[in-house]
Amino acid sequence: MKTKRIFTILLAITFLVPAFLGASKVEAAYPSFTIADVKTDVSVTILTNDMPKSYDFKVLLGEYNTRGENGIEVAQFNSAAGGSFQVTVDIPAALKGRAMISIRIESLTGGYYYYNWFWNNKDSGTWPGGTPPAQTPPVAPAYPSFSIKAVDAGKTVTISAKNFPKSHEFVVRMGKYGTLGIGGIVAAELTSSDTGAFEATFPIPADLAEKDIIAIRLDAKTGGWYAYNWFYNKTASAPEPAPQPTPAPVVKYPTFSIAAVVKDTTVTISGINYPVNTDFTVLMGKMWTQAVGGIQVAEFNTGAGGSFEATFNIPAELVGQTRIAIRTQAKTGGWYAYNWFWNSTAN
Repeated sequence: MKTKRIFTILLAITFLVPAFLGASKVEAAYPSFTIADVKTDVSVTILTNDMPKSYDFKVLLGEYNTRGENGIEVAQFNSAAGGSFQVTVDIPAALKGRAMISIRIESLTGGYYYYNWFWNNKDSGTWPGGTPPAQTPPVAPAYPSFSIKAVDAGKTVTISAKNFPKSHEFVVRMGKYGTLGIGGIVAAELTSSDTGAFEATFPIPADLAEKDIIAIRLDAKTGGWYAYNWFYNKTASAPEPAPQPTPAPVVKYPTFSIAAVVKDTTVTISGINYPVNTDFTVLMGKMWTQAVGGIQVAEFNTGAGGSFEATFNIPAELVGQTRIAIRTQAKTGGWYAYNWFWNSTAN
């Protein structure tokens, strides 16, 4: 039997590696994304940057200037190895025809999020209420990050910073590789520039002078700002070899298979990748209808999400049918999946 994937999700990895005198890939503190491609009323592709590793994210689309908050959930994906990659999601029916659409990604845990907007149909698209905005909404805020500009092995490291809050006091910490500099040795303190961009050189603590790789972190004394990176502790004039390509992120969408059938009585389904705490309606209909507009036989809430198994009664109107279509449809968020089964007793 075939199952229907809810959205066409295309992903590709493009590992972005700045090379500065043997410096590592930047590992900024905040994920972000830009709009890579838009197919009017069909799909939007985003190019992510500085994504954390192994986090589940959901993608939300909404009306312009909403930042995507409480928008229509169109997909979920796992950031896998993190870094940069492309994600393509479908534009939901409720937003087709709009001139401008907000888009947002939110991690299911950890508090990561980022938002942006894109032109869907700039020339002839519609606006909520029929009136275009007086001005286009601002893009998402830029978060602090820094790259490694130079290293004097065992002595100093020089960073090049951007998008820092203006005139804030920061503590510079260094630690073992893999710690992100959290709880590291205090190497210096600084006040960020009035432009948010600056270069600075810090001493490498004696306890780390012999380490091959060192983590470095800047924490604001107030306001919660931070950024981190790491560097090879050696003086070099050539870049390190680029890391090997990593697998594409795993995109999650609900789907289900048929686990058992009792002829004209019940059908049992086995579902995977269902979103958390979402109310679904179960519909059945004649073959080839995909159960669209079918007979409602049950409702359920996904609770913790993920996998489940459930049994539903076959409605009287479909008793005697040779094959029956079955569909799970979310009440909100646009999620759905469908399948079909032979109406004969079998496991």
